[in-house]
Amino acid sequence: MTALIRRTFARFIIVLAGAALLAGCEKAPAFKNLDITGNTQFGSNFSLPDTTGKARTLGDFKDKAVVLFFGYTHCPDVCPTTLAELSQALQQLGPDAKRVQVLMVTVDPARDTPDLLGQYVSAFNPSYIGLRPADDAQLVKVAKDFRVYYAKAQGKTPGDYTMDHTAASYVFDPQGKLRLFARDGQGVETWVHDLKLLLD
Repeated sequence: MTALIRRTFARFIIVLAGAALLAGCEKAPAFKNLDITGNTQFGSNFSLPDTTGKARTLGDFKDKAVVLFFGYTHCPDVCPTTLAELSQALQQLGPDAKRVQVLMVTVDPARDTPDLLGQYVSAFNPSYIGLRPADDAQLVKVAKDFRVYYAKAQGKTPGDYTMDHTAASYVFDPQGKLRLFARDGQGVETWVHDLKLLLD
């Protein structure tokens, strides 16, 4: 992680922590991830094409908890780990897994074609849906709305690059309210715990 990303992430966590302290004045569920209920600094909805070209919004997943994850298919570590952990969490949720929708927004639409993105997410779990911004403007907008950082880190050749990006997910409750900021790498049990609270 570069120094710029560390500084950006540190400022981001300070903003979130302040919001969490304000929210803490009310009795709230004991989430293990950061509770950002009521925080208006983040997007409350989105409209992005899925891998079939159909525009998707939060309203398409009514009565489901929605995990909105930003990543890309060539990611060497964070993205596959998070998607695998979420898949294991869904298995542990049993029948309640049908009430959870995982969405992955690619921050690398240039390489992540609809076919590639669709195959990638379904390899982790058939219920996952990939979202692919139609152009740079749409990616910039959704990233700005959710305060997601992303940048290309050039490799040795033009096509050889990685994408630095915010390593976290946003979680909406079944009523469509943004509730959690979930940092990646917290493990399966944390996902299971918080998703159960949201679904109860």
